[in-house]
Amino acid sequence: MPNGAQALMKTLVDAGVEVCFSNPGTSEMHFVAALDDEPKMRAVLALFEGVATGAADGYARMADKPAATLLHLGCGLGNGLANLHNARKGKVPIVNIVGDHATYHVPLDAQLQSDIETVARNVSPGFVRTSKATAELGRDTADAIAAARGYPGQVATLILPADVSWGDGGVAAPPPPLPAPKLASADTVQAIAKVLQSGRKVALLLGCRALREPALLASAKLAAKHGIKVLAEVFPTRLERGAGLPTVERIAYLAELAGVQLNGLDDLILVDAKPPVSFFAYPGKASELVPKTCNVHVLAKPDEDVAGSLQAVVDATGAGSTTPVLQPAGRPGRPRGRLTAEKVCKAVGHLLPERAIIVDEAITSGLMLPMMTAGAPRHDLITLTGGAIGQGLPNAIGAAIACPDRPVIALIGDGTAMYTIQALWTMAREHLNVTAIIFNNRSYSVLNVELERVGAERIGDKARSQLDLNGPNLEFARLAQGMGVHGTRADTAEDFVKAFEYALAHPGPHLIEAVVPESLSGAKRAILPHLLRALPKLPAPLARALKRKLAP
Repeated sequence: MPNGAQALMKTLVDAGVEVCFSNPGTSEMHFVAALDDEPKMRAVLALFEGVATGAADGYARMADKPAATLLHLGCGLGNGLANLHNARKGKVPIVNIVGDHATYHVPLDAQLQSDIETVARNVSPGFVRTSKATAELGRDTADAIAAARGYPGQVATLILPADVSWGDGGVAAPPPPLPAPKLASADTVQAIAKVLQSGRKVALLLGCRALREPALLASAKLAAKHGIKVLAEVFPTRLERGAGLPTVERIAYLAELAGVQLNGLDDLILVDAKPPVSFFAYPGKASELVPKTCNVHVLAKPDEDVAGSLQAVVDATGAGSTTPVLQPAGRPGRPRGRLTAEKVCKAVGHLLPERAIIVDEAITSGLMLPMMTAGAPRHDLITLTGGAIGQGLPNAIGAAIACPDRPVIALIGDGTAMYTIQALWTMAREHLNVTAIIFNNRSYSVLNVELERVGAERIGDKARSQLDLNGPNLEFARLAQGMGVHGTRADTAEDFVKAFEYALAHPGPHLIEAVVPESLSGAKRAILPHLLRALPKLPAPLARALKRKLAP
């Protein structure tokens, strides 16, 4: 009979889990050996656990099924927590396998002993299980798969003791059934239809699965029929966008801007989303962003059929024959002159290929990206769902493996790039078609903004030095070359366009280091023009209200 690791491996692949992103250690060696017995399992080595977990996240977002991770004990899990946190916030399915000491070794409190279950529950609250016996490991694995790919998706953590892995008597479990989410109830559909037909000021707020084409089209029909607004979460798990698809306005990161977007609403209808709140608390400012006079309704919860529920509302309100407003095709012109973050975004919009996948972790430098790519060919957008930086480069690995026939373009800030720079090595080892664009402005630019927004007083040189990346200067093109990735550096728009054209014409991976000034100065009045331009044009009264909100 197979050992436990072999039974686990077969259970994974039989259920369609065919990629494992790993950073193994001694306790996981029998799992590693079992990889040779299963040709259907692709094993991808990461040099840091946060790369493995972030890659599994990016893979699942684009493949619509989970990958596995393999991490070494509690310390390895700890190193991977940030990107597991992002996956949890994005409702992304991952089968997170964490090796443990042999069961009889645990009481000895060896150097690497820790309470893995307690650590795992932070990112995997719905399923954490330590397999107790080899004969049960196949069933435990199937249960983890079922939990991961349910509605909503989640991180399911299976802890694998070494002796359970190497023990004989493993039995593979049959694939668990695929989830079958239910529609919103008829009463809910009728209640939402009544709100839409009320003539009041109404908005839909779409999240997670509601940002795919079927749900977007249904929402756009409702918007055209009833004159309502359609909004999206500030950081979507995966957003389908571009020419020929409905335009959806994302809630702004800054609470001041989000308040403007939500201002005057009578009703907000949630579709696989929760009511928007401020990313952080600020002195004297409300954390809940929905106006107090606005009624909040739920059409579809994360465990329900989102697209089907929206279509039911379309049918109930007679919007089925309504023509939705779609984004027309259009690209910005070719940028010229000294390179800026805005010109990088303009070049991306100018050259973006068909069916590209954009991974956006550019923070402040990507502020103009939505505007510059709105009319570009259809593409998918992946964003920083949980706010834990270091997601972008690993996400690009996973997306490229999930969709090898599609170009992946990752826009990354310099500060966040250094959290998971090891991802470049994995891109080179796996020959992935990724173009990483690193905005090198030598600053944690967004934190300069936050330093003033929180009302901190007496901001001096020592405080500002904690947000400054000058001295020594990071040279990303050289770092890329040292890890086997073709790297170039650009400080003019012409050089950047040339490098981007080359990357799109040649198999990856590539890295372009875009040397740009800071997008945001940190002063509220200085950032206001950028913020206003990044959103759809506002009515004059709202623009004046926003200026008052951002005024010192």
